[in-house]
Amino acid sequence: MPNTLVIVPTYNERENLSRLLPRLRRAVPDAEVLVVDDGSPDGTGRIADAFALADAAVHVLHRPAKAGLAAAYLAGFEWGLRRGSDLLVCMDADGSHLPEELPVLLDAAGDADLVIGSRWVPGGSAIGWPLHRRLLSLGGSWYARLVLGLEQRDVTGGFRVYRADALRRIRTHANEGRGYVFQIEMLWRADREDLRIAEVPITFSDRSAGASKLSGWIVFEALACVSAWGVGEAVSRVGNPLERRRAARDA
Repeated sequence: MPNTLVIVPTYNERENLSRLLPRLRRAVPDAEVLVVDDGSPDGTGRIADAFALADAAVHVLHRPAKAGLAAAYLAGFEWGLRRGSDLLVCMDADGSHLPEELPVLLDAAGDADLVIGSRWVPGGSAIGWPLHRRLLSLGGSWYARLVLGLEQRDVTGGFRVYRADALRRIRTHANEGRGYVFQIEMLWRADREDLRIAEVPITFSDRSAGASKLSGWIVFEALACVSAWGVGEAVSRVGNPLERRRAARDA
């Protein structure tokens, strides 16, 4: 099995993390786990430390304060790449991503640079979501696909596997999003690099404990970033009118 690191960002997830880590270690016993905790005031970091003391395959990266999903994952990527991880997994701490499905995603990484656990391909599903959450996710994916020219069905899905060499190529670009739009940005940049991208159906189960991190600001950030990237893509395709005028004048 390739050297695999599962990155689990946390902020106030003590109940969920206590349930997740044993299941994750059983599902992929050969993988290592990195919990990236953003100074959770509820003691999530201490829970993670206790698991790390009892299990050499569990590690904890403590960050001083909540700085967004993107920053947590980028820190986890750096940690894993420095230590020679071949496959780096993104996984939510709230139990919405089932550890038992991770082996299927890892298997798909044999033929892909990026594997997305998808709710919206045949065989995928989202359990326990109210209609407005379902419409928000489907609508966000539809808009990003339209504006950025993406083919994937679940562009916001956070259950992912990156090959290390592919991740090195993607992360050379500036990451502009702080929240969940980070997932869209990473997919978009992978697509622009012509990387092999696969979608694997998963069962997404809504959190059973704790509060959702989704907010109006996160939705606004995603809409603003995707729109800006789409405009930038359109301008690059037709060329900058001002530059064309200058070129014509200087010719």
